[in-house]
Amino acid sequence: MAVFHTKDISRNAFLVTGGAGFIGSHIVEYLLHNNAGKVRVLDNLSTGSIANVELFSKYPQYEFVKGDIRDIEVCKAACEGIDYVTHQAALGSVPRSVKDPATSNDVNVGGFVNMISAAKDAGVKAFVYASSSSVYGDEPNLPKQEDKTGNLLSPYAVTKMTNELYAAVFHRLYTLNVVGLRYFNVFGPRQDPNGPYAAVIPLFVSGILNNNPVYINGDGAQTRDFTFVENAVQANIKGMLCEKPEAFGKPYNVAVGNNFSVNFLYNAIREMLSVVHEPTYREAREGDIHDSLANITRAQELLGYAPTRQFLDGLRITVDFFRNR
Repeated sequence: MAVFHTKDISRNAFLVTGGAGFIGSHIVEYLLHNNAGKVRVLDNLSTGSIANVELFSKYPQYEFVKGDIRDIEVCKAACEGIDYVTHQAALGSVPRSVKDPATSNDVNVGGFVNMISAAKDAGVKAFVYASSSSVYGDEPNLPKQEDKTGNLLSPYAVTKMTNELYAAVFHRLYTLNVVGLRYFNVFGPRQDPNGPYAAVIPLFVSGILNNNPVYINGDGAQTRDFTFVENAVQANIKGMLCEKPEAFGKPYNVAVGNNFSVNFLYNAIREMLSVVHEPTYREAREGDIHDSLANITRAQELLGYAPTRQFLDGLRITVDFFRNR
């Protein structure tokens, strides 16, 4: 992975909530490989993987805390002695939130308020958090620009927009340095292909490899700005270490700036695996947007963000990971 910072971080302590999860574990890996002074992970392992935690046990500066962000005392303890927080802990998935909005709200809103409050009280230098492209809702214009959102289409989207509202208030009221990252369909190695709320790319790869049925929701013409996880890591590192006062208190699109249809994605995976495997089409999912494409100008100008992996490059790395594990 490329190096995304020039600052010496060997004396800094980082907290990664949700660090046993997909994106969080890649952030942890980056920090450890680049000599961060301390990397503490807070995770309750409800959706994170113990295997991801075990990847880092050889590093003396690594610390794992099993705990739930819905417990304010856990959040306060996790923030003790921390310089930078990247808050990735959440219950993802639009369908999960449609089925159980209350739990999504408890974790994604209640847990968020606990974490940002604890970070504020601990006097951290910056608080970066995961938002989502779902906050654009039914806003029809492409590419998506941060200041133009529409009607929200799912409880999950409501939780992420609420995070952004709280973050803006904490920035204005307490002068907390906050950066929100609106992820656009992040994918990569270690993304879980199992369970009812698995993401599309590991589902497709796993299904084709194992000769299981692969389902495409709707007609497959819907488009996404698929974003390799290395780009998400970059945004987190640059957000935490940012030294521009004008950059804080804002959400940023984290994407590549190109979109591809789900049908294109499926066929690309099938070609990379050299397997003939036909998908099964079914009804579109409730709460899903049809098309997604990001304008990344704000992140480029204020955070210095520049995607290092394009979609197909990242897809090859991801397919190889699942094929060889």
